[in-house]
Amino acid sequence: MSLKRISLRDFAIVRSLELDLENGFTVLTGETGAGKSILIDALQLALGTRADAVVVREGAARAEVSVEFDHTEHLSAWLDDAGFDATQPTLLLRRTVDAQGKSRAWVNGSAATATQLRDLGDRLVDIHGQHAWQSLTRPDAVRHLLDAYAQIDSGPLQALWQAHRQAAQALADAQNAQATLQSERERLAWQISEIDKLAPAADEWDDLNAQHHRLANAHTLIEAAQQALSALEDDDQGALRQLSAASQSLQNQEHLEPDFRGLTEVLTSSLAQAGDAAHSLHAWLRRVDPDPDRLAQLDERLTLWVSLARRYKRTPEDLPAVWTQWRHDLQKLEAATDLDALSQAAHKAEAAYLKAARVLSAKRAKAASQLAQAVTQAMQGLGMQGGRFEVALSQDDAPGPHGLDQVAFLVAGHAGSSPRPVGKVASGGELSRIALAIAVTTSQLGTAHTLIFDEVDSGVGGAVAETVGRLMKQLGADRQVMAVTHLPQVAACADHHLQVSKQQQDGTTTSQVQVVTGEQRVAEIARMLGGERLSGTTLAHARELLGP
Repeated sequence: MSLKRISLRDFAIVRSLELDLENGFTVLTGETGAGKSILIDALQLALGTRADAVVVREGAARAEVSVEFDHTEHLSAWLDDAGFDATQPTLLLRRTVDAQGKSRAWVNGSAATATQLRDLGDRLVDIHGQHAWQSLTRPDAVRHLLDAYAQIDSGPLQALWQAHRQAAQALADAQNAQATLQSERERLAWQISEIDKLAPAADEWDDLNAQHHRLANAHTLIEAAQQALSALEDDDQGALRQLSAASQSLQNQEHLEPDFRGLTEVLTSSLAQAGDAAHSLHAWLRRVDPDPDRLAQLDERLTLWVSLARRYKRTPEDLPAVWTQWRHDLQKLEAATDLDALSQAAHKAEAAYLKAARVLSAKRAKAASQLAQAVTQAMQGLGMQGGRFEVALSQDDAPGPHGLDQVAFLVAGHAGSSPRPVGKVASGGELSRIALAIAVTTSQLGTAHTLIFDEVDSGVGGAVAETVGRLMKQLGADRQVMAVTHLPQVAACADHHLQVSKQQQDGTTTSQVQVVTGEQRVAEIARMLGGERLSGTTLAHARELLGP
């Protein structure tokens, strides 16, 4: 994910600036005081550094910085989790600061916090400079860099760590709550034993009520069936006899009135249906049984059902689900009160974690030696002859999700000096060159695709400067590299050249940035070589540095 565009409005001494950036190695050069580091400062503001009203151009209401990056898949999950639009083809970060120092920020058009910008910044850009020392002093970044160099995936170890912590917490919780857990277990067991007397089945409540309703009204139902049969089958006035007589009467006259044939068919059909109804009523009366004993059983079960529902403040329909849930809860409580099983599980999880952590530590130790040797070798060509780089591993005070190790980078800037933590190296120039040596050595590993070096060539010159330039160009083959430099040897190695200059406008000093190519670039390199007065010699030297 490369930085593609940066836009400034009323930032420091910049009135307005729109700048498109390229991949590869880009240098920013300019006269002293022209504001070569303004772009770096603006980028850092967009990536979440502390806002201050001092960045607002004098006389302006607010400063605004926008930066645009290529969008890649590896940030989609982060954007989704943070609630930002992850469907855009680019990533746009925008931040404003007003004259009172109040700032606002946006990610892909949605409001964001400075913390979110910083989190994104760590994934997007790595800035190295004398006063902007970042990744090489952050323990997590140092460990991540070593793990990447060693091709270590710490994900499985983190999962084991979480399992270990959860098992240990479960044991501790059980130990601290034994009395409470036992009391709760006994309460649940008693409640379950009460419901066991009923053993309610799902959907049984509705079935019991239906059965009870039928039995409670059995006599009324029998009387109704008998009356219906009497109305159908009475010898003289029964519906069956009357329907049969009506049908026969019309049928006898069909030869005189053809329309009677249809009516006869209707009466015949009705007679058949009435006969079926009578047959069904006889069958129902044969099997119906008032069964007072069964009715008493149903009364007793329904009474118990209602009583338990009232006791536990539930509806009768809920009792089967409540009974099932309580039994499930009791199983969990019984497991939670089994201290031996919990202790064994905790020890097993801890052993699995420690085994994996020791394997990871061994891989780190092997890679630490290799990385130290490679960076030390790179330092020799950067004016730090005799310097030494070390990757120090020590036992962490407490194990963690990333293992048992603390990782630190130590450096000795020259022969005879003792290695010290990188962040405590006195010389800013040495810090920058060490960063460059590490960056070149690990150029394929970091997550940040854009590397920025602010005055990395401070305190060097001659052949060392040429080496710095070549290393920057080499690094630019894999990453986007930007460097603020005052050395013509470094500038001449760049793929792209930006010149920063000052100008007076309406009595106000402003800064502008432009891409220089061809003769403009030759002139800028010559200025860096010999000052403002360009001579044939400096121009020739500049062309020589730039090559064919």
